Amino acid sequence: MLPASWQDVLGAELEKPYFRELTAFVEEERARGPVYPPRDEVFAALEATPYDRVRVLVLGQDPYHGAGQGHGLCFSVRPGVRVPPSLRNIFKELNDELGCPVPDNGYLMPWAEQGVLLLNAVLTVRAGEANSHKNKGWEQFTDAVIQAVDARPDPVVFVLWGNYAQKKLRLIDTARHAVVHGAHPSPLSAKKFFGSRPFTQINRAVEAQGHPPVDWCIPGLAD
Repeated sequence: MLPASWQDVLGAELEKPYFRELTAFVEEERARGPVYPPRDEVFAALEATPYDRVRVLVLGQDPYHGAGQGHGLCFSVRPGVRVPPSLRNIFKELNDELGCPVPDNGYLMPWAEQGVLLLNAVLTVRAGEANSHKNKGWEQFTDAVIQAVDARPDPVVFVLWGNYAQKKLRLIDTARHAVVHGAHPSPLSAKKFFGSRPFTQINRAVEAQGHPPVDWCIPGLAD
């Protein structure tokens, strides 16, 4: 179910033919086998970061497709789940750039609770098959999310890592909003990601917009 804070700006999307077809497709997929994230976590990113609290939007591609990994926030995994390679690289950059200790978990909810919307462009995936729900309608819905954030009166910071995310630049009014873009933290492009100091760039833009900086350091499970 769409969280209440997003209902006014996104509710109409759920009534459109494409979304009904998308819903039917995902339900058929769930009937055949595991689909991630679970049904009640598909809109977890919107639940964790209400519409009026978004300060930063980080755009991912699609959920992790391993068992127990995807839980609705891009790049994040729940405590106790092994940290995937892209997120390990994010933590390495945070350690090098800001001195954040590398945490013992990959749970990014502390970012979401500070107004960082961790949005994937595609919100579901078939177990073991990356991009298996691509081009089924999710992109139209998440484009509407991006456009809703773009339409807010308060400027935000859009974070576009990699070529896929940077294609969404066309949806953003760059005269009003800040955009931080660069290489994706994937192992395939990590050499370009390391040293790019994205978190310093984001916080500089957030502060220029009149907000306190984001605390990017993730606490350990024992903290």
